[in-house]
Amino acid sequence: MSQNAYIKLVPASEKQVVTIDEIKDMFTYYKSITSKTGEQLSWGYSEAAFPYTIEEKEANNEWFCLKGTDPRKNRYILIGVGFEQIEVQTDSTENQQCYIQVSLTDISTHGDKGKANEFCKFLATKLKGELHLFNGRVMYYYSKK
Repeated sequence: MSQNAYIKLVPASEKQVVTIDEIKDMFTYYKSITSKTGEQLSWGYSEAAFPYTIEEKEANNEWFCLKGTDPRKNRYILIGVGFEQIEVQTDSTENQQCYIQVSLTDISTHGDKGKANEFCKFLATKLKGELHLFNGRVMYYYSKK
């Protein structure tokens, strides 16, 4: 059974809408900072920190797949962007809220789940979003006023 985690972009977030290309750019940035960490440690840390390749399927630019480089440890993580209708409590109107969905497939490994949690926390920190983890818990990465 597949599992899902969500990063919701709330009004206090850095951005209100994010695209697939922006998420891919964030993963490119993640790979560059982990490779710099590896250079400082004289160790190939970038391969351990991001053991995936980004694969694009024909999905109208709504999602992409992270395919593991070592199938024994990592297989697949799916990442997509969507919108949901939320009700504003003050005046009962509905607004659109952007979210990033991170999904594990039926064949995903425990290594995929650990990396997916790590990537979710990274994305939620960068975007100052609200992270709904695979286990149902919620982490807030934006300032509450």
